[in-house]
Amino acid sequence: MPGKILITGGSGLIGMRLSEILIDQGYEVAHLSRNPDKVSSYKTFKWDVKNNYIDDNAISYADYIIHLAGASVAEEKWTEERKKEILSSRVDSTNLLYECLNKTNHHVLGFISGSAIGIYGDSGEQLVSEESTYGDDFLAEVCKAWEAAAWKMHELKIRTVILRQGIVLSNKGGALPQIAKPVRMMAGAPLGSGKQYMSWIHIDDLCDLFIRAIEDTQFEGIYNAVAPHPVTNAEFTKSLANAMHKPLVLPKVPAFAVNLMMGEMSEVVLSGQRVSANKVLQTGFTFEYNYLEEALESFYETED
Repeated sequence: MPGKILITGGSGLIGMRLSEILIDQGYEVAHLSRNPDKVSSYKTFKWDVKNNYIDDNAISYADYIIHLAGASVAEEKWTEERKKEILSSRVDSTNLLYECLNKTNHHVLGFISGSAIGIYGDSGEQLVSEESTYGDDFLAEVCKAWEAAAWKMHELKIRTVILRQGIVLSNKGGALPQIAKPVRMMAGAPLGSGKQYMSWIHIDDLCDLFIRAIEDTQFEGIYNAVAPHPVTNAEFTKSLANAMHKPLVLPKVPAFAVNLMMGEMSEVVLSGQRVSANKVLQTGFTFEYNYLEEALESFYETED
């Protein structure tokens, strides 16, 4: 089964881990990068989204494309400039891939794109599924535009899968080290009401799901990439403190303080989504980490 996988955003948190696991499973992996001359252990083709350029050899190389590229949502404050970049880095890159696939001879069998559960907006305690209504805040708008661009691959008769990712847990980057910092300094506390739901997924389960979406042709359309048991922010903080053997001493951090620190970006941590994993489970996919405690132990069990 193994073939050639082209990954955009391959140097990011998910892209790096996914590349490792694919290689372990016998796949060949290449990355699309703005700086192909950077030392990388992967075959690298050049692309430049701003100038609408892709090395044609990249498209003719690929059996499958995994599209993860996009400016980080959590790295910088959301200035108008940054918001434009968050949106355009996802949509323009997808459109560029579409144009190239449309006009180049290729043998791409599947296009698997990231998206995020932010598409549901702040859904409170309601359990949302792939058919649920979308939010209308900034992140929801970004996800809608990104998915619309990705779904156009379907017109090219390429099997298209969109994985709406929850909070990806890894100790190498992303949200977890940020959330763990105050806990480690004995200053951990739930954020806002603490009641907002956090739908999470262990990075290894997410990578396995991407690989499953390559290998299993029943995968088509949209799937929530979340573990089966979402938790509230208060439960998450408590489990994390337990896993790190740290006390939780502070009361909740009020929403206005989070707003002060993060500006509009605070909607990432203050709004919640309680997201169903049923559709993925019905495909027969099994999670290695079903419960948050197991996932956190995999990162922190070696700490004193």
